[in-house]
Amino acid sequence: MSMTTTTAAPRANDGRSLVDRSVQAVTDHIRENALRVGDSLPGEAYFATSLGVSRAVMREAFGALAALRVIDVGNGRKPRVGAIDGSVIASSLDHAVSTAQITVPEVWDVRRTIEIRTAALAAECRTEAEAAQIVGLADAMAGAMDDFPAMSRHDIAFHEAIARASHNALFVQIVCSFAPLMEVAIPAAWHTRGTYDRRHIMIERHRAVADAIFRGDAAAAASAMDAHFDHAVGDVLKGEIGANPVRFMSS
Repeated sequence: MSMTTTTAAPRANDGRSLVDRSVQAVTDHIRENALRVGDSLPGEAYFATSLGVSRAVMREAFGALAALRVIDVGNGRKPRVGAIDGSVIASSLDHAVSTAQITVPEVWDVRRTIEIRTAALAAECRTEAEAAQIVGLADAMAGAMDDFPAMSRHDIAFHEAIARASHNALFVQIVCSFAPLMEVAIPAAWHTRGTYDRRHIMIERHRAVADAIFRGDAAAAASAMDAHFDHAVGDVLKGEIGANPVRFMSS
């Protein structure tokens, strides 16, 4: 795509560092030229000259943008516009919980709100293949009832598959951003379900969600996901408290 917009030099009196202003100039360039994911960007030298800053400033600005996944750099090729990436949200969430800025109950409350909606959307929007995958993951959980690591993997994949079936790209990124926390909390929660009956009940709650999505019943899918969280959150929090009480405590 051709570059038609002239990049304005960062103003020296707006209270931000040269790096911050250079970051803004690159993101402005992407927006003003209507660039899309994978489109090429000019290199550091172009922006350094256009903005009247040093290559070192632009190198730092490009590094910051790459860390945020706004641009994709590396392998000796020209920088490109990056794709949305929930790992940035995931890192921020994990840091916030680890440093007691937010609590695990707060995260799971947000998860519940989002996943009730993704379940409803999945019932309305899923393809046949997506519906089959969701049902298959619920069945895989049932087949791994005595294998907590495998069951936990299937559990996480189940929720992420529902998000993808919602066909809302932002929901997908948000749900996937919970993965680092889920990889700790979900296995701990399954360990609190010490009897076959307790594990079986939780499997059936997953199957209820999967069945409603398979049938295309949005109201039933939302209700089943809500009921699932009613029971799952208590187990998650019991497991989380046992594993790491500091992460559970409020700031």
